[in-house]
Amino acid sequence: MAKRGGFPGGMPGNMNNLMKQAQKMQRQMEENQKALEEKEFTAAAGGGAVEVTISGKREVTKVKLSEEVVDPDDIEMLEDLIVAATNEALRKVEEEAASVMSRFTGGLGGLGGGLPF
Repeated sequence: MAKRGGFPGGMPGNMNNLMKQAQKMQRQMEENQKALEEKEFTAAAGGGAVEVTISGKREVTKVKLSEEVVDPDDIEMLEDLIVAATNEALRKVEEEAASVMSRFTGGLGGLGGGLPF
């Protein structure tokens, strides 16, 4: 017969451990998120003619253009190179964020994968 106010088999102790682990995991995720936000990701397009740097907060922090790519008669090409470099830098941020998250969700079989709720 179960004790009043608890679960049979010492479940409250296991629940406390689970809560502590969840809090620890949350702190680690917050620390990793902060570290990611402090990083910078640079990508180039046009053989290095255009470089774009983006912070881990997904904000463009720098655009570098080579002189030879600045052609007033071909602004479309320059615009395309800026877009390409920006998208590549954003992809690098997403890749890093996914890598950080997989460290936490990898042992869970996917987010909520083996959880009963």
